[in-house]
Amino acid sequence: MPAAGQPLRIAIVVPPQAQSLDISGPLDVFVEAGRQSGGAAAYEICLVAADGDPLIRAGGLSLVADTTIFAADQDFDTLLVAGTPDFSQAPAFTDLQAWLRRRSAGVRRYGSVCTGAFFLGAARLLDGREVTTHWQHAAELAALHPQAKVLPDRIYVKDGPLYTSAGVTAGIDLALRLVEEDHGRALALTVARRLVVFLKRPGGQSQFSAHLAAQIAGETRIQAVQHWLLDHLAADLSLAALAGRAAMSVRNFTRVFQAETGLTPADYVEAARVDAARRLLEDGDTPLQRVASRCGFGNADTMRRAFLRRLGTGPHDYRTRFRS
Repeated sequence: MPAAGQPLRIAIVVPPQAQSLDISGPLDVFVEAGRQSGGAAAYEICLVAADGDPLIRAGGLSLVADTTIFAADQDFDTLLVAGTPDFSQAPAFTDLQAWLRRRSAGVRRYGSVCTGAFFLGAARLLDGREVTTHWQHAAELAALHPQAKVLPDRIYVKDGPLYTSAGVTAGIDLALRLVEEDHGRALALTVARRLVVFLKRPGGQSQFSAHLAAQIAGETRIQAVQHWLLDHLAADLSLAALAGRAAMSVRNFTRVFQAETGLTPADYVEAARVDAARRLLEDGDTPLQRVASRCGFGNADTMRRAFLRRLGTGPHDYRTRFRS
């Protein structure tokens, strides 16, 4: 890190046709950190064009990059690659691949937002690492880069100096994490409040939480059951009870629910209960048995088995690791 009082220099590499929020989301977090700290937590942002043209098209915006990958090297603390709908073209950017390999070795940390991970993958910077990307493209990333461990249900993943985030707005979550690492939780929380976003989203680290799944169903009866369920986790959430609330037969409810959400009703109920338990574990000292009861698990052992199934760790260890 630079000397005290010196801004941290962040390079955001912008491929052609980049997603504009992949750029502006993290950028606004870093700018707001400086503003909310009176400049004590200043960041200097440098947009780097991934080809020789400094004029960047990002969604419906036209941006002028500060530099390109062909200009003289500059010193950066952090290097992030923005995503683009044209991520399938990543293997063709051989000059960018060479630049990323060289520059990643000289920065404190590097990473990607959304499908920017495909450019890091093309540069062989994901091998042997845990990573994530937009949930719709996680399987493709895993197939292209089998030596990486792709975690499709995370908002962001840190593995050593490598930081990768999920789709689009998850770049804001990642940037808040970096601000928290650099300057502490209090400033990161102040920035999150200013931007009217969560410092930690409901659903913890999962980008495809029960709350997000509740926004996907097109069938209004299924949506109504999902939203009711999220507020009544300790109620009877058996298949028969949920089907009755939707005024559907058990067989039809099961079929329509899975077609609309991609989850069975039982999977959705367990995911919702785990999400709620995670938030309680992260934010307080509520005893495990009480957490289990409030979230509808009945007892701590049932909750522990659900955590092990979904998260690979028990509630006690989860609290130790993620408690605020």
